[in-house]
Amino acid sequence: MNATAEAPPSVKEQSAEEIIEALQRTVSASRLSLFLQCRLKWFFRYVLKLKKPKTASLHLGNSVHSVLKGWNKARWLEKPLTLKQAHDAYTAAWADTSEGSVNWEPGEEDDEKTTGWRLVDTYLRESHVPAEVKPDAVEVPVEADLHQHGLPKLIGVLDLVQQRQIIDYKTAATTPNADKIAHSHEIQTTSYSILYRHNTGKQEAGIQLHHLVKLKNPKVVITTLPPMSQQQETRLFRQMEAYLTGLQHEQFVPSPGMHCASCEFQNECRKWH
Repeated sequence: MNATAEAPPSVKEQSAEEIIEALQRTVSASRLSLFLQCRLKWFFRYVLKLKKPKTASLHLGNSVHSVLKGWNKARWLEKPLTLKQAHDAYTAAWADTSEGSVNWEPGEEDDEKTTGWRLVDTYLRESHVPAEVKPDAVEVPVEADLHQHGLPKLIGVLDLVQQRQIIDYKTAATTPNADKIAHSHEIQTTSYSILYRHNTGKQEAGIQLHHLVKLKNPKVVITTLPPMSQQQETRLFRQMEAYLTGLQHEQFVPSPGMHCASCEFQNECRKWH
């Protein structure tokens, strides 16, 4: 191994080689994206499993996502939530620290909590997904066996499928650019298309990315993308091939760049040799 950081005791029960071997059997869009961005960061997160405090933005995003998940599940049951019920769900999600605590700056938590609820309130009040329309699926874990392509099993969770549109939620600090968003999220959107087609036998009507933007006056930006093309599927398969090759040869090297500014493993990365 090329990393000097020590693994937690619980991880040492299973060797790094065993973990890497297991990770070659399946792949998700998030795991693939991180590997292609920085292989050393991927190693720290998925092999050494180094734990770091949650960021404020991640906690906010998780809380918002939890409410939208509950909102859509209630619609699927044809028992839509009231705005008060949604607010109660948000309060409970915000208080949940089971996935890690946040190191808040003085006064920061109250401001972020208010910002998150304003995003949810804006989204629900503007009825971007009508409460009375029953979803096709909500938060469904799915997988696609790609062994016939010499690739690992693709796994993922679809946030929402509505009238054959695959919908995924994002929180953002700035208004997204449609072209840049389509490119930067292509691994995820292509993965979702493959998962949808594999499990339904149908082609998706399209993909929508719903960005809840944290501005002074919150807004929702919806980016609508067409169904996956053959070229996009081929690109994803080649990226998955690179993932397998990198794991097989243990190519866990740092990739310095702009993304390092928000990386939680900067100290560990500096010690790498």
